This record gives sequence, structure tokens and C-alpha cells, in this order.
Amino acid sequence: MQQTIDIRRATKEDCPRLLELIRELADYERAPEEVTVTAEHFTDSGFGPHPIWWAFVATVDGRVEGFALYYIRYSTWKGQRLYLEDFVVTQEMRGKGLGKLLFERVLEEMKEKKFKGMVWQVLDWNEPAINFYQKYQARFDAGWINCSVEA
Repeated sequence: MQQTIDIRRATKEDCPRLLELIRELADYERAPEEVTVTAEHFTDSGFGPHPIWWAFVATVDGRVEGFALYYIRYSTWKGQRLYLEDFVVTQEMRGKGLGKLLFERVLEEMKEKKFKGMVWQVLDWNEPAINFYQKYQARFDAGWINCSVEA
């Protein structure tokens, strides 16, 4: 049976499902306790009066099975760049082309908005993701250490 796949912009109504997939991603990345954002904060950050993130979703027969969430990052060396914060496809739907469709839609967005490039992070042990990104001639920067401060 043929499944209907659609790539579209995320809507406010997608937020509960996006949070489910964010939790699934956190489980996969071995950090489920790190997801502390509330549904209200998440939704307001994307669909409130001053959105700071945007996303595309991949639906299969109307159900969200993947998404790519990004925001604008500014590099004093390069200018505005699209920062891909989360890129996930449900475990059940991996290997069916959804990731390719989503990733290519984000690349298209980067070009449409005339950003100077796209950046993201991948865990060094996530070989399936690394292999996927290599198909796009992604550059992997060694020597940078992630830093953060919690409020």
C-alpha cells in the first residue's frame, strides 16, 4: 500500500507531536532527562508574537513522523547562517527517504533566505547520522568544544 508523504512547514498544532519526537531523540541520544522545556514555552517560542524557531515536518498519511527545526545564527565571520537545531525521523520511518526530503527542504530554505550556510551538530558516535551527512559533503569541524551555561 502506497503511503502519502508530505513535507510542509510546522504549525502550532504540530507542537505536541514535535515534543514527543524531541523526547524520542533525547532517548536515542542517551539524555532523556535533559528535555526540560515546557509545552507552553516551546509553542510560544515558535508561534508566539516573536518566533525564534521555525520547522518543517514530514508527514506520512497525515501523521508527523519527522521534523527539522532551525533558527538563525549570526557569524561575525560569515554572516547569517541557518542553524539546524533538531533533525529527527521516527525510528519506524528511518530508511524510507523522509530524512532526505526534510534535509533537502532545509537546504532549499537556506538558499531561499540567502543565508550564508547551514551549521549543526552531530554526536561523534552517531554513525548513521554522520554517514547521512557525508552524502551532502558536510564538513566536520574537529577542535571545537561545546560550551554552555545554565540559567
